[in-house]
Amino acid sequence: MKVSLKPGLIHTHRFSVTDAKTVPAIYPESDVIAGMPRVFATGFMIGYSILSLALLFGAVQAYQGVPDRQLWTAGPLAYLVSNVVMLVASILFAGSLTPANRALAGVPVKGPAAPSGVMRITRHPMMWAFGLWAIVHILLSGNLPTVLFAGGIGVLALVGSAFQDGKKRRAMGADWAAYEEKTSYWPLGAQLSGRQPWSSLWPGPLPVGLGIALYLALTWAHPVLMKAPAVGIWAR
Repeated sequence: MKVSLKPGLIHTHRFSVTDAKTVPAIYPESDVIAGMPRVFATGFMIGYSILSLALLFGAVQAYQGVPDRQLWTAGPLAYLVSNVVMLVASILFAGSLTPANRALAGVPVKGPAAPSGVMRITRHPMMWAFGLWAIVHILLSGNLPTVLFAGGIGVLALVGSAFQDGKKRRAMGADWAAYEEKTSYWPLGAQLSGRQPWSSLWPGPLPVGLGIALYLALTWAHPVLMKAPAVGIWAR
């Protein structure tokens, strides 16, 4: 630390907010976001969260109004496979909550840095966690309201992440292109194409540990949160 740094010093910093730093420029693919006020994007997450909650509330209301019709009944094998898929989804979600996830809003990409953790499996681990959750609940439920509700969330997550790639590509140019060359939108795509070794399927002890904890917590709380049968190791 410099000896010149002493208590009581005052520093002034000025920053000019350009159009690229305003809320509408953050997610131009969305007509709703594009129509928001041209304010500094630090408020973007708050605005987007409010919008998401409003849309979720509307989806729940629509869900409750759909006729209760059973389309199919899942068998025991489907439950076994779905438990494994949900464990994978939990690990992807836990591993996505780090600055290493360059698809997160506000995380910059500077230079061709190597991906790490779950980003070596897919560069959109959080959205694929939601997508896998949707697939599992559609498969196991077979109930029309759940199929429509979960299907909507899954489509929003996976289509939205594809649009997010386009936004990052336009905003960051060569830096994002270099990152895309080492990763894949599709899970296991980087391994199948040779961009990542198969050993990269191990994301590290932290994502795995947190993912297992999240999986156990969610499956334990499943009857309370979803008013649905107990699942996973809690099922009898």
